[in-house]
Amino acid sequence: MRVDIWSDLVCPWCYLGKRRFERAVAELGADVEVVHHSFQLDPSFPRGTSRPTREVLAEKYGRTLEEADAMEAQMEERAAADGLEYHLDGVHMGNTVDGHRLVHLAAESGLADAVVDRFYRAHFTERRSLFDRGSLVELAAEAGLDQAAAVAVLESDRYEAEVAADGEQARALGATGVPFFVIDQRFGVAGAQSPEVFAQVLRRVSDGAAAG
Repeated sequence: MRVDIWSDLVCPWCYLGKRRFERAVAELGADVEVVHHSFQLDPSFPRGTSRPTREVLAEKYGRTLEEADAMEAQMEERAAADGLEYHLDGVHMGNTVDGHRLVHLAAESGLADAVVDRFYRAHFTERRSLFDRGSLVELAAEAGLDQAAAVAVLESDRYEAEVAADGEQARALGATGVPFFVIDQRFGVAGAQSPEVFAQVLRRVSDGAAAG
């Protein structure tokens, strides 16, 4: 069974949704091939720069900085309930295109899932930068990606078109945000649904395949 997942590397709901989906797969014992796709929440963000997430949230939702802090605290609690450790105080936001390009590179050697997980943990738990190219290379190498290959990609425009095409495909499928899952190229699931919801869809697809 193929599952396509669109996500952004700085989206807290994407990390949470990925973990919930993985729980459903493990509980069902399903045989799943995951294909990761890029989606940039803010592609207009200047590369190589970042801003405190609390400031971005406050501006986006018309909240005070204190209210933005409360939103992040609530997100940390949600993540903890699903076994994830978020430390959002002091986390920054920035352009994620370079990280997505490295995920595309990793996909060629079957390492996309490992690199995505490493980037998530670095950003949400360790507060390491996903916007500095040196940091990105280090993190990708920690996930098993060849360091020289990662540097070569970031020094070129390789995978720029693929990242853009992923976003266009998501919008064509009706996705207005992420995470967005397409299961067996037939069933779309939007958002970080519960493991039970993911399990229901996976079971339905599996039963349909068996019946067919």
